[in-house]
Amino acid sequence: MIDLRSDTITLPTEEMREAMHRAELGDDSRDGDPTVRRLEEAAAAITDKQAALFVASGTMSNLVALLAHTGRGGEVLLDSESHIMRSEMGGIASLAGLFYRTLPSTRGAPDLAEMRERLNERLMANRLATALVCVETTHNSAGGAILPLDYLGRLRALTSEKGIPLHIDGARIFNAAVALGVPVARIAGYCDSTGFCVSKGLSAPFGSVLCGSGAFVERARAYRRMVGGAMRQAGAMAAAGLVALERMVDRLAEDHRRAKRIAEGLYAIDPRLTDPNLVETNIVMLGIGHTGADADSWIATLGKHGLKAGAWSRQSLRLVTHRHIDDAAVEQTIAIVRAASMAIKQPVSSRA
Repeated sequence: MIDLRSDTITLPTEEMREAMHRAELGDDSRDGDPTVRRLEEAAAAITDKQAALFVASGTMSNLVALLAHTGRGGEVLLDSESHIMRSEMGGIASLAGLFYRTLPSTRGAPDLAEMRERLNERLMANRLATALVCVETTHNSAGGAILPLDYLGRLRALTSEKGIPLHIDGARIFNAAVALGVPVARIAGYCDSTGFCVSKGLSAPFGSVLCGSGAFVERARAYRRMVGGAMRQAGAMAAAGLVALERMVDRLAEDHRRAKRIAEGLYAIDPRLTDPNLVETNIVMLGIGHTGADADSWIATLGKHGLKAGAWSRQSLRLVTHRHIDDAAVEQTIAIVRAASMAIKQPVSSRA
């Protein structure tokens, strides 16, 4: 069975397992865990930030960042299809106590003219102050789209002019950096904070790292405890994260190449399925609205042919390449989608 539901299904490498077995441990929330400290130092260095904090997940990273930047008050500007809005169970409001305002966006990039109109540096009688701006790269809902560096530069200039902090949800920021051919620090240089996952394409089994200034991370550490994220002998997991940063970044280009090949193969089957020109990293969005079958039907049919896919909406699927998908699996995926497409087109009466 080929599993393209997400790059979160990746398993740790043997080197990661060995590092986890041998990791030096301590109590992270008391005296500190030495291996966690090493991961945090490595993450801060690679993003060129002063400090970093190891947390359980990308969702926790974003929640803690929201809290540390705002102190539970004010308005956050962001894209309506961002991970914070779509996939984090309303934590921005129910846990962080923040009002949010969504902006019109193109492939995950909020419109800057609209943002300028909405940014408000102080509390007024009839307007909340803008507490934070959040963007996401790569952008999950936009099919792994990358925020261009010139866009980030203009966004940073705008938020700096108003004195408002900028957080980048960088769960897959290494995918963005590899695709752009720049160091991660180049992207992180445009923001006050960023968090990245070691548990997606980087293949570690657990965790994300939130990076920012020393003062920001000190506040974030307190909020991590507030939301139940204080950890004990977390070095067993941090050790895998260190291997991920040292060994797994450059190979992300293989995932990108294979995603592009899948998109090209599906386009050859039916141009309405996907557009290869929109595939920038390791995510392929599959449009199925024209087929007359919904996502559940497609997933069931693909599963019978040996492919696991994820529903993104009633009329779209998401395919995500990762370390366990080789060139042979890519070609098999294309063949399976072709077979599934033919099966779905058959009249119901012929499916006895």
